Amino acid sequence: MDQPVKFVKESVAELSELMMPTHVNNLGSVFGGAILQLMDKAAYVSAARHAGVPCVTASFDRVDFVSPIRVGELVTLRATVNFAGKSSMEVGVVVTAEDFLNGKKREAFRGRCTMVALGPNGRPAPVPRVQPETDLEKSLYAEAENRYRQRH
Repeated sequence: MDQPVKFVKESVAELSELMMPTHVNNLGSVFGGAILQLMDKAAYVSAARHAGVPCVTASFDRVDFVSPIRVGELVTLRATVNFAGKSSMEVGVVVTAEDFLNGKKREAFRGRCTMVALGPNGRPAPVPRVQPETDLEKSLYAEAENRYRQRH
């Protein structure tokens, strides 16, 4: 039986959260861990949307801290499945910080993680293949496929 296929755009997940004083570290910027937690949530939604079943985080492969985030900024995360193997998916997450009072936005974090689909028995479950459409999606797919092949 052929493995089903889904387009990258079908896995898009976006979430936003206002950064409050409870998110701040002793240096006055938002804890990296607070952003990682949000990235994990966005990646989960993207992966589960793609797989159609619950998923778990297997690893964070890479996280780049691009710019500090401050209290009062609106953080928006956009996650997409870049590549899918048998039961695992590489999910890319871009985090944008916005001073929504003046409309200025900037990339603050970016990262990728591997999520694994789980079947009803709690074991890894097969996932649809990813079909990239845009040049960016094709580039991200090729890079993710290369990393997947190096690991397996």
